Amino acid sequence: MTRNLIPILICIAAAVSGCAAKTAVQSDPPEEEQFTFSWTYSGSGSMKPRGGVTTGAPVTLDKSPNPGSIAIQEPGITKFERDRRAILSMAGTYRVTFNFIETIPLRDGYKVDRPYQSWATEYIKVIEDRGDFISLQHILVMYFLDGEGKVEGPAVTKHWRQDWTYEDVEILEYRGNNTWRTVRTPAGEAAGKWSQAVYQVDDSPRYEALGEWVYDGNYAAWTSAVTWRPLPRREFSVRDDYNVLSGVNRITVTPTGWVHEQDNLKMVVDENGKELGSDPYLAKEIGLDRYERLSDFNDALAREYWERTAPFWADVREVWEDAINANPALRLNSEYQGRKLYEYLFDYSDRLAEGGAYDGKEGKEYVTAVIGGFIIEPGNAHDKTVY
Repeated sequence: MTRNLIPILICIAAAVSGCAAKTAVQSDPPEEEQFTFSWTYSGSGSMKPRGGVTTGAPVTLDKSPNPGSIAIQEPGITKFERDRRAILSMAGTYRVTFNFIETIPLRDGYKVDRPYQSWATEYIKVIEDRGDFISLQHILVMYFLDGEGKVEGPAVTKHWRQDWTYEDVEILEYRGNNTWRTVRTPAGEAAGKWSQAVYQVDDSPRYEALGEWVYDGNYAAWTSAVTWRPLPRREFSVRDDYNVLSGVNRITVTPTGWVHEQDNLKMVVDENGKELGSDPYLAKEIGLDRYERLSDFNDALAREYWERTAPFWADVREVWEDAINANPALRLNSEYQGRKLYEYLFDYSDRLAEGGAYDGKEGKEYVTAVIGGFIIEPGNAHDKTVY
């Protein structure tokens, strides 16, 4: 089993395949990636999608009714319980496809970028459920086809995390320049709503937004407020012409799984987090991430990985929570002593995943020291390149 996926993460976590019910159909990788709508009159090949370069093994999609979707529609349950079921329905094993395309240029002379496509197979686990708080951990479980069509893998590693909080009155907002600020929300504004907080592979913050679940017949969706985010890896590894992604997220539960839609603006802010001049926006972008349920998918190694590493990652989450509480304006370096944060944490967790025993005292001290090295103290000019 391969767990050291740092090179693969650079491609996959950039946006960020697997098996289904007895009535499922076999799904082979497409021969050629394409977009249904794009820039019709662009030069031949100029808008060919970029993104994942690996080929996933064939998977089997689950064609049976989605239990999560059915549970949401049960009559007589409260709105709060319906919301909880919608969130919990996102757990499971999925084939995920990531699609992004710039649809509208907003600056004079701006040349739209190529669309982006990638894929993954993921195991999503409920790691905490306190009723009004639910935490979902995504874990990549990747099977690949080599040049001869032989299946390799699985490669298993921790991916991103999403935390849901009911009637949350403290939102961690991204303010540009690798800085997050805790903002109070009036209780009346938060009433009946859930916040979704998204964290990166190293459990550092990414974005958080408040939104409401709405239901109409067989339609169930959560839509966020407009939210600023750091550039995703699919962008910051190849672009430096903008530094904030401002967008609205929508999550919809479907008969086959769930879908994450994004309506984004690519923008530039200055060192104080202010929009740049009269033309801060480069382009508008649409994102569509489809999570399709899998049947009989072998996620045993993902479960084993999490069982072995969970105490370590719990300490990581705790240290981050303490850091956020202690720093109303949290600003982070992108590197510490020449390394990325995920490199430090994955090195440690990989040893545990291979069967090493976890010493909680030692691990907590290590995590505290490493994360502390990335936090920029107020007034400290020792600021390095940001995400």
